[in-house]
Formats: sequence, C-alpha cells, structure tokens
Amino acid sequence: MAIKKKHISPRQKMINLMYVVLMAMLALNISSEVLNGFSIVEESLNRTTANSSKENEVLYNNFAEQMNKNPQKVKEWFEKATAVKRMSDSLYNFAQALKVQIVREADGKDGNIYDIKSKDNLEAASHVMLAPGTGQGKKLYDAINTFRERILKMVTDPHQRKIIESNLTTKVPKGANTLGKNWQEYMFEDMPVAGAVTLLSKLQSDVRYAEGEVLHTLVANIDMKDIRVNKLSAFVIPESKTIISGDQFSAQIVMAAVDTTQQPEIYVGGQRINNGLYRFTAGAVGEHQFGGYITMRDGAGNIIRRDFTQKYTVVAPSATVSADLMNVLYAGYDNPISVSIPGVPLNAVSASMSGGSFRSIGMGKYIARPSAVGSDVTISVASNANGKSRQMGKFTFHVRKLPDPAAYMQIGTDRFRGGGLAKASIMSAPGIKAAIDDGILDIQFKVVSFETVFFDNMGNAVPMASAGSNFSERQRDTFRKLSRGKRFYISRITAVGPDGITRKLNGSMEVIVK
Repeated sequence: MAIKKKHISPRQKMINLMYVVLMAMLALNISSEVLNGFSIVEESLNRTTANSSKENEVLYNNFAEQMNKNPQKVKEWFEKATAVKRMSDSLYNFAQALKVQIVREADGKDGNIYDIKSKDNLEAASHVMLAPGTGQGKKLYDAINTFRERILKMVTDPHQRKIIESNLTTKVPKGANTLGKNWQEYMFEDMPVAGAVTLLSKLQSDVRYAEGEVLHTLVANIDMKDIRVNKLSAFVIPESKTIISGDQFSAQIVMAAVDTTQQPEIYVGGQRINNGLYRFTAGAVGEHQFGGYITMRDGAGNIIRRDFTQKYTVVAPSATVSADLMNVLYAGYDNPISVSIPGVPLNAVSASMSGGSFRSIGMGKYIARPSAVGSDVTISVASNANGKSRQMGKFTFHVRKLPDPAAYMQIGTDRFRGGGLAKASIMSAPGIKAAIDDGILDIQFKVVSFETVFFDNMGNAVPMASAGSNFSERQRDTFRKLSRGKRFYISRITAVGPDGITRKLNGSMEVIVK
C-alpha cells in the first residue's frame, strides 16, 4: 500500500493565520495585553510541533524496523531519512537554544521559556541576535538557507515544495520600513521577547513540517505494504474536540494506511459515511462520544474491520466580562458568582477564594461570602483537563459593607415609601419592612424597632415606639382615629442585615391619610 500525501490541516492553517495577525498587530504597536496573544500562538505552535515530531518518529521507527528486516531494499531510503533527521534536529535545537538565550537575557539566568516574565523587553532579542561579534542572527540565517536548499532537493511534489520554500524563506519584504535591513535585523531588531520566541517556535514548527514531508516522500519510494499491513488502525481526526453548542462537528475518519485503488467503508451508528467526512450538529452541553467501524479488503481479498470511538466536548457560547470599577463583593453576604473558561467545559472548571467562604452551587455557579469589610479577596480559577490542573487566572475583588436599606410598608404587591395613602391601606399593613432595592440588589433586612410620631390637636408630638417590625395595638388604635388630611411620621428605624450588622436608618417616612 502507498502512503497518501498529507495536506496542511485546518488547525495548521489557523495557527499560521494567527501568527500573521499577531505580527501585524505588533507592527501597529498595540498595547502590552496583545503580547499575551503570542503565548496563545506559542502554545499552539508547540502542540503542533510536538504532534509533527511524534508522527515523524513513527516513520523513523518504521524505517528502522524495515532496515532490520530487509536492508537491501530499505538501505538507500533509510540513510536518506537518517540524514534528514540529523539536519532537522540540528536546526531545531539551534532555534531552541536561541529561545533560551533570549529569555535568560530578559529574565536572568533562571529565565524559563515557558513562563516569560519580561514579554515586552525590546532589547534582549536584539542583543542575542544582532550584537556585533556575538550576534547569532547571521548564523541562524545561514542555517535556514542551508536547511531549505538541502530539504527541497528531497521533495518531489511541486505544491509541497512551494509551501516549504515559503515557510523557510529568508527574503526581506520590500517596504519603507525594511530599506537597508538584512533578514536578521528585519526579524529581531526591537522585537519583544514574546515575539522573538514565537518566531523561533514558528521556525521549529516549519522544520518539523518540512521534515515530515520529506519522510513521506521517502516512504512513497518503497513498498510500505509490508510495514503497515499488519498495523492497520482506524483513526478519527476531528477539526476540534471542543465545539460551541449549535456549531458543526467535522472529522475525517481514515485508516492508518491508504490504498489509492480502493476506498474503505465507514459506518457510524449503523449508517454509512461517504468520502470519510462525518458531520453533525452539536446539541447538549457536556462530554459526548460517537463510534462505529471501518472495513477494507486486503491484498488476499479478506475484509479487515477496525472499530473506533471518538470523544468530544460541547460547550455553551460564553464570554467573560470584567468591569474594573465594579469589582465589589459584600462582606457577610452570599454573593452569587459565575465562573467560566471559554473552550473548557464547566465540569472541568474549579475555583477557590481567599478571605472568606466559597462554595459551589452548580455547574459554574458559586457563592462567595467574604468575612471582613475592607480586606480584598482573591478568586483563583483553574481548569482540570486530562487529570492535570492548570491555573487560568486570579481575580481580586474589593469587600464592602452592604449599603443601608430603605424602609417601606408592604401594600399588596407595592412598596409604599411615603406620601398619600388610603386609611384602609394603612390599617391593612402589618408593619414596617426594609430592603436594599436599587435595581441591582434586592436584599431584605429585619426591622427590630421603629417609632411613629403623631400630633394631637394642640400640635404636640406624640411618639409611640414599637419593639419589632409590626405596628403595636396602640399605634393601630391611633390609625383608626386619624381623619383625612392628617399625617404622621415613621422614624428611628433599626434594622439588621444578612451580614449581621445592626444599623439605624437615616430619615423618616411621612404618611398622609387620604
């Protein structure tokens, strides 16, 4: 069987596009937050490079096995594959060493390329790559050119040759900002550390890609049927394992080896899939899986069957919005908190808080109860995927005391806070209530005492106290004797909030009998 030539995956195309966009944004001198975007591209590049390395290693192992079994047939191609590995590893390792040098130049001898502190440092890359006498830029330029020229001689597909040549080009684009600059100056002069490391990671990814293309070309020159026929496996290759609810899931389902003279038959849920492309619309949020089997005839006419299953995760559309001027929690109060990480299912998100109690009440929902007014609290958010916990951020909130409530009388479904009121409504009201009701919060307080002030015929004030939230019998008797137009006041209201703090409310409520 022959090995089908691999094409650029949608993921690789997206990474390349992200790289171009970030470089354009950097050229526009975007704020430092954009530099964090390089970390996203850096992680994606590292994952892609690691996957390419694993694929290449499988081919190297196959070459070694066949060399032991049939050296006369495989020797020529094995020696070429070994040469490809040596020169690819040489350029890859050189780029890795440069990343370490640049980060340590910016962060000190303990600098870590996976945890860069001085991402916006504009001098480190220039010093390492362009310093007179010790700059490594010219060496890298020469190494890329040598690698490109040697690798292209081993690739026969014109389309792949153009891709590799474009990826590994050292030509400086023509433009006003590039006049008089050589390649290394164009790439690394005044380049922030985050950008320089990402550029070198992009080079490493391109090296592994070119290496893989050459290996596939070499594989195509020998009969790989003897190598692969006893290792046929079914694979599901999704464009993404995490998708938004309502979006399409798209995956390629293929055999590990492909015979161009025949196509396998693929079944998912008992239904045959044409062209190896399986699509469906994602439904409920959460982790799911689908399965099926794939069949194909071998050279002897026997049917080979391989079963497969594929897990995928559906997440709800989400966004995280942080208002810097409103990051306030209330002490002694159950503050509702929602926590989510875009692209991570809620059951894989965890959170904790310092300076108080913090408990989960459902998927992505928490109750935060800070213990002390004036002491900031910090909520830490982590993702838990594949058995590993990863910190995704820390968020600080100021802690304040609950605002004072406003007093009111409950008249049916309305809250009366002063003015004219029918005598029948006054008599039907059980007493005084208090609550924070400002359109954002609706928090009830317990009224523990208040005072009503009436006026006799001589204009003298007659105060009557109530030890609780209800009107006393004496107060109700006075209500019955009030005539239309008479008024009284409710004042000196004392209330206790859910935070346990007792407070005296300012002002008084005027009631006029209608």
